[in-house]
Amino acid sequence: MPRVADHDARNGQITDAVQRLIVRDGLTAVTVARTAAEAGMSVGLVQHYFTAKDEMLLATFTRVNARFTARVEELVNRGEAQGRTIATMLRQALAELVPLDEGRRAEFLVRRAFADQAAHNSRLAAVQRETLAGVRARVTRAIDNGKACGEVAQGVDAAGHALRIVACAEGLALHTHIDPDGTPEAAVLTALDDQLDRVFTGTCRRAR
Repeated sequence: MPRVADHDARNGQITDAVQRLIVRDGLTAVTVARTAAEAGMSVGLVQHYFTAKDEMLLATFTRVNARFTARVEELVNRGEAQGRTIATMLRQALAELVPLDEGRRAEFLVRRAFADQAAHNSRLAAVQRETLAGVRARVTRAIDNGKACGEVAQGVDAAGHALRIVACAEGLALHTHIDPDGTPEAAVLTALDDQLDRVFTGTCRRAR
């Protein structure tokens, strides 16, 4: 067990260093040597865990996704305990994709860096597609759950609306990154509400 814990800690130390480099200096700054210096460890130790830049980026991307998933699960658990509607919980979850604070901005920059690298790497592109499919599947499931509780009409195309909702959230994330002053948080949340209000038109029988 200690060896597993040590491995996870080292992995986290390295991927956190990769994220800091991306946020501060961009993807081109990420090398094994610079990552080792940023993490405060030897090049040899970094190479023990990752032999190439793509592997470090994939691990960092995976870590960012895990943090995002954990936050969403916490939001859902808290929302269910408080009797919130599915639409409200979905809005909060989607807002986690938008760089509205420093933490989410750092994660957004990692996702952007990963997307740039994936454009020329079939292995990374496959992970990117799977990740996007997973997000869409979560939104599709939320819409289907809305049908079960009365928030969504039975004839609604869940997958089709999930595609549009996720695309809207990702577009808002990009606009917020490019022009944060022209894309205030209130406008982002209003835009998300506009998309969700097209789908969640009923009243949840379980909400308080």
